[in-house]
Amino acid sequence: MKKIRVALLCILCSSATILVYSQGTVIIPNEDTIVTLMKRDHVPTAGICLIENAKLIYVKTFREDNKTISENTFFNIASLTKPLVTMLTLRLVSLGQWQLDEPLFHYWTDPDVSQDPRNKKLTTRLVLSHQTGLPNWRGHEPGGKLSFEFEPGSKWKYSGEGFEYLREAIEHKFNIPIEILADSLLFKNIGMKNTKFYWDQNTDSSLYAGRYHEDGTPYEYETWQDANASNLVLTTVQDYGKFGLYVMKNIHSHKEIYNEMIKTQARPSPKKEFGLGWSITRGLSNGEYALVHTGRNPGVNTIIVLLPESNRGIVVFTDSDSGSKLYSELVGISIDLGNEIIKRVE
Repeated sequence: MKKIRVALLCILCSSATILVYSQGTVIIPNEDTIVTLMKRDHVPTAGICLIENAKLIYVKTFREDNKTISENTFFNIASLTKPLVTMLTLRLVSLGQWQLDEPLFHYWTDPDVSQDPRNKKLTTRLVLSHQTGLPNWRGHEPGGKLSFEFEPGSKWKYSGEGFEYLREAIEHKFNIPIEILADSLLFKNIGMKNTKFYWDQNTDSSLYAGRYHEDGTPYEYETWQDANASNLVLTTVQDYGKFGLYVMKNIHSHKEIYNEMIKTQARPSPKKEFGLGWSITRGLSNGEYALVHTGRNPGVNTIIVLLPESNRGIVVFTDSDSGSKLYSELVGISIDLGNEIIKRVE
C-alpha cells in the first residue's frame, strides 16, 4: 500500500516516496485487494475516491471481472442525494434567499397534512436534522397517506418525506425545479459535469453501474424521470468527491452557516449526533470529528466520510446489496480513523 500524508517531511527510499503529514493518513488500497474484496462480496462495480490535503488524490472505478470500465460510470447513490440537497439549501441561506427557521407552510403545505396544525411547525432546520415527525416514506404508511408520528422538533426520525417536503417548498417559492437550482447553484460551480437527478435524453445508459442482489444477480433495470430530494441522484464517484471538497472548503467561506451545519441539532441515540444534513462523529482518537452520510437502496450501498479539520475524506459507491461490507473495509483500510468511524456509523 502506498501511504500519502501532509507536508512536514519527505523520506525518499528505493521503493516509494512517503510524505509525512502533520495529522492523519490516507492510504491508497492495493487494487488487487479491492477486486478480491469485490469478488468475495459479489459487488460487480465499485467506485472509490480519496481526498487528502483538500485534493482528490485517487479516483477509480472497478469491475469485479477486471474488465475495463469508464471513469464516467455512474451510480444511483440513494440517500447520498440528501447531502447534495442540504448544501444547495444552505447555499440559498448564505445568499439570503432562504431561512432555516421560517415555517415551510409559507410556501407549501402537503394536502395530506393540511388539516393537522403541526404542519405549521415544519422548518428547514427540522427537515435537515430529521426532526419533522414525518415517516421515511408515505407509501409505507396506512393508506399511503402522509401523517405526523410525533410533534415536530421533539424527536429524531430519519425522513425522506421531510426532504421532499422541503423540495416542494423551495420549488414553490422560486418557481424553479430543484434540479435546475442544483445545477446552477451547486453542480456547475463545483464542476460536477456528470451528475443529474434522473435519466434524460443525454444519459448514456451503457455507463450505468446497475443494481445487484447479494448473490450477484441483477435487479430489474429501471429508470426515472422525476427529481427526488431524498434519493436516486445519478453521479460518478469523481463528481461526488468534488462535492466532498466543496463541503470542506465551506468551513472557511461560510463560517456561520457551516457552524450551524455541524452543531448538534438532534441525538438519534446517546452516542450519535446529527447536524444539518449530516451525521456527526465526534471524539475520535485524534480529537477530530467526521461528517458522515450513507445511502442504501435495493442493490445500492454508498458512503461519504469527511474529516474537515485535516482536509481528508473518502467516497465509496457500490451497486450491490452487500456493498456496505465492502465500503466498511475500504474506509477502514484507507483512513487511519476509518474503523473508529465505521463502528459509530453501524
